[in-house]
Amino acid sequence: MHRNSDAPRHVPVLLRRADEILGPALAADGAVYLDCTLGLGGHAEHFLRTYPDIRLVGLDRDTNALKLAGERLSPFADRITLVHTRYDGIADALEEAGLAARGSVSAILMDLGVSSMQLDEADRGFAYSVDAPLDMRMDSTGGLTAADVLNTYGHGDLARVLKNYGDERFAGKIASEVLRRRQKQPFTTSAQLVELLYDTIPAAARRTGGHPAKRTFQALRVEVNRELESLEAAMPAAFDSLAPGGRIVVMSYQSLEDKVVKAEFTKRSASRTPLDLPVELPGMGPEFKILTRGAEKATEQEIEENPRAAPVRMRAAERIAGEETT
Repeated sequence: MHRNSDAPRHVPVLLRRADEILGPALAADGAVYLDCTLGLGGHAEHFLRTYPDIRLVGLDRDTNALKLAGERLSPFADRITLVHTRYDGIADALEEAGLAARGSVSAILMDLGVSSMQLDEADRGFAYSVDAPLDMRMDSTGGLTAADVLNTYGHGDLARVLKNYGDERFAGKIASEVLRRRQKQPFTTSAQLVELLYDTIPAAARRTGGHPAKRTFQALRVEVNRELESLEAAMPAAFDSLAPGGRIVVMSYQSLEDKVVKAEFTKRSASRTPLDLPVELPGMGPEFKILTRGAEKATEQEIEENPRAAPVRMRAAERIAGEETT
């Protein structure tokens, strides 16, 4: 994913490693590449140039990102289908592209989280370092905003969001202060929320663990965009869409995402033979083999080239050739 103002020079996260893993699948005749988080098309452009026979199906919930990616990828217009949807809309997107929902895809990339473009657009409200409207919607065409969450959620729900999605240990205290302040003035801007967090989180806690607003902003973003709910639905659909020999790469940027991803990878790479049987039953072996040892991290050089790669955790798997896909 790329910065809107500087796309040509921005380095897509773990591009070399993603190519190394997905390359064997993309080199196959008639390969279909599914990019579930197209962003500005950095990864997609690389793969379209490197593998001139592949077909791309690109998904993104951000209409602005789709427009800009379409412009960037226009030289490959005859090989691409771009679809406005969340990544849990994989089956419908493949159908729109004239492909089967199961067993039709050669390679998948899921680069999760908020994109650099979204962080750089001040009026989207993702960044706590800039005063902006409290929006945080990746799809600005509808749905709750972060301001809606702050101004309408009860204490229990708001504290749950901050605790579960942001690991915020002062979640209850912050929720209480949100309810107190919104009675006098509704929350509309990020500066209001940042001020509240500085006033509410104890000074000693503010000095450790990064910016005191980081956890709350992450939690609100995840809630507004239903990120974990969408990911939980998307992972099975992604695995099901892969043909024998097909490969998937997923990049997570926070522990909640990686937990969902790891669970599906573990499930798909495990034997389906009942544990009490002494031998593997025919057709009941693992569907996939894991291609990474645990979750791979970016190298120091990669982080220097692209600081956004610092928290990334990459997992990859391959559908075992010959395994049934139905």
